[in-house]
Amino acid sequence: MKSSAAKIQVTGLGALFGEAPAQAAGDQIKEIPLAELHPFKDHPFHVVDDEKMQEMAESVAQYGVLVPGIVRPRQEGGYEIVAGHRRRRASELADKETMPVIVRDMDDDEATIIMVDSNLQREKILPSEKAFAYKMKLEAMKHQGERGNPTCARAVHKLKSRDILAQQAGEKSGMAITRYISLTRLIEPFLQYVDEGKISVNCAADYLSALSEKQQRDVKLVMTSTGLFPSPKQMAELKEYSRADGWNAEGVHEILKVQDNTGKDGKLDVLKAFPEGDERKAINAVFDELIVELKRKQILTHSDTTPSLRTQEFKENEQLSFFSGERVSVVERVTTIKQARKANPPLTALEKSHEPRL
Repeated sequence: MKSSAAKIQVTGLGALFGEAPAQAAGDQIKEIPLAELHPFKDHPFHVVDDEKMQEMAESVAQYGVLVPGIVRPRQEGGYEIVAGHRRRRASELADKETMPVIVRDMDDDEATIIMVDSNLQREKILPSEKAFAYKMKLEAMKHQGERGNPTCARAVHKLKSRDILAQQAGEKSGMAITRYISLTRLIEPFLQYVDEGKISVNCAADYLSALSEKQQRDVKLVMTSTGLFPSPKQMAELKEYSRADGWNAEGVHEILKVQDNTGKDGKLDVLKAFPEGDERKAINAVFDELIVELKRKQILTHSDTTPSLRTQEFKENEQLSFFSGERVSVVERVTTIKQARKANPPLTALEKSHEPRL
């Protein structure tokens, strides 16, 4: 295994293994065989064999596991990992047979809270991981409050559970927690789009999560069969359509087939509608020329020179609505622009004198 000692020194062992768990009275560290350490039920965090995992495995091979995991006994035998899933995998990759752990008896809610908190210390956490982790911890916090946990009860008296969770997780507000949790209602393909950054957390939470599972699968089916991908505006329309009677795939297609060339932030993204290559460059060039013509038109309009017939013709073509929010496809826009350009021969010397320098 290639050494990454330099990387480990820069990264820091604490970053690799996490903070040392707070030890309770009676805690003892034991070496438990890896075969007896089982994943936490519905563990929401992915254990990936990436570069960080390789660094951890190399550290474990050289130094051993410096921060013990936390486990609890299982009724069926062995132990359930509460904190230490990545450490177990690193130990496996380092050809270790055992791993140091702290064995504790704890109920489901206590174990869930420790499991989530220990993983939220990681540098990179996917939206889907946060979604299911926040949901699990919020339910555990509510259970503790209902059972009269003194600490939790006093806190809940002042703040809602989701606001407390937001503070603990470093989120802006309880609404952010609610948004993440709503992602758990997405079907797997949409959840993957969110993790990949193809759909924003806000759009997925506010629009797509409002659709039933069947409706989401209808949308995905149309997307797969047509190659269309909904914009934020179209996702909002799908949400409205889902509330009306008569939902069907044909209606979904009617919404998606209208080309809406806006990016995740709602701004016009012309190039998304065209493939790489000469055609894409040509389209971009057309829009660049349109901007020049718009600037030229404004200067001629405000100059002392009497506008030429060509300028009047261009003014009539102002219905291009290039900067408006009309749902007109890029192809239709470009076609109209080209028609306007044909109606505008090269500039005269007088017009050129008023043309802005770019």
